[in-house]
Amino acid sequence: MAVRANWKGYLKLSLVSCAVALYPAASSSSRIRFNTLNRETGNRVRRQFVDAETGDPVESEDQVKGYQVGKGSFVIVEDEEIEAIRIESTHTIDVESFVPRDEIDTRYLDTPYYIAPDDKVAQEAFAVIRDAMREKEMVGLARVVISRREHMILLEPLDKGLLGTTLRFPYEVRDEKPYFEDIPDVKLPTEMRELAAHIVEKKTGHFNPSQFEDRYENAVIELVKSKQTGKPLELPQTPQPSNVINLMDALRKSIGAERAEERSRPAAAKAGAKSSPRRKPSRAAKKAAPAKKRNLKKAS
Repeated sequence: MAVRANWKGYLKLSLVSCAVALYPAASSSSRIRFNTLNRETGNRVRRQFVDAETGDPVESEDQVKGYQVGKGSFVIVEDEEIEAIRIESTHTIDVESFVPRDEIDTRYLDTPYYIAPDDKVAQEAFAVIRDAMREKEMVGLARVVISRREHMILLEPLDKGLLGTTLRFPYEVRDEKPYFEDIPDVKLPTEMRELAAHIVEKKTGHFNPSQFEDRYENAVIELVKSKQTGKPLELPQTPQPSNVINLMDALRKSIGAERAEERSRPAAAKAGAKSSPRRKPSRAAKKAAPAKKRNLKKAS
């Protein structure tokens, strides 16, 4: 099945350019979704735009964009006028600079995309740009217009292609100081720090997205299945967390629980853990498991 591109244009580095296509690297299409129904009839309801003053329905052909400039006063902007704005990044990803990857503040990372050459002619130039970044261990910063908005985009080599991640602008990222300024400087006892460090060490592993589980999504699916079959859903009793009164006691109990869990593991699992406690995951394990559409079959 052919993959549909979100954006097509040119990747440009100085005088080197090549045709590329941009594809979404993340999807939420496999999540369970609900329709809004009329409780009395069971029929689906639909949304309708109405005039705020007259209450009359407004059909799509009569709807137009407006920017509020005062109370009850708007400037009308037509779709054709927006389309007429053609800045260079509308059809070009022009690399402006290169920076070390570790300088990128993760708060600025937004939406990931895969970028690939769009035709055979573009493959060589695409490889030149990709391999130059890989060799210099740098990432590119560029601009691109997606859904009528210009975004800064981070470019980095990924396998045979590029990963492009749109970046938030500074006005979209809140400063952390107002949220952290009331946190006091706490001097912790040495034993307490060592106990906490021991717990961190015992739980140290590798990033492996294939182990992620959307437990809330699974619980919603089970709820829907129970409604189909008419059987009551047994909800697990989860204790409500609270602030720890005796922190030292809680740390010691945590270590005790970790040791008890380790003793209960099968011998084979223990042996494997001891032989390669810091083994790097395979290339396949590093990749996220592909999202699969979860179909709820009608219960018999």
